[in-house]
Amino acid sequence: MSTTTTAALARTAEPQAMLRRFLALDAAVTGANALAYLALSGPLGRFLGAGSRTLLALGAFLAAYAVAVALLAARRRPPALGVRAVVEANLAWAAVSVAALALWLTPTPAGAVWTVLQALVVAGFALLQHLALRQRQATAD
Repeated sequence: MSTTTTAALARTAEPQAMLRRFLALDAAVTGANALAYLALSGPLGRFLGAGSRTLLALGAFLAAYAVAVALLAARRRPPALGVRAVVEANLAWAAVSVAALALWLTPTPAGAVWTVLQALVVAGFALLQHLALRQRQATAD
């Protein structure tokens, strides 16, 4: 992905702002997902083919993760180590989602599609955050 494309997605060419925006977007999407799982675990569980307890647990985990990413995004200059941890956590989430779908989940067709789509979105966040961090580091040299 080119610098121009990444800047267009972030609506800024300034690497620091770009990184913070991608982190904030990740936190917002993750937080919305967490709230949906927590508030609608029963109906969503039936629709996706997942247990409501599983969705409640995932919702609680995602809420905590969203807060952590939001706190990182709120920093004037998010530390590289923290950003790398978010990138790696996002990549791990995407990989485990696909593995779970292949190995042990038995979702509804909608649940299978949801699992793949959310894995792609999370992997996309990881890529954008990685590229923005790399651009920030390149401009700091």
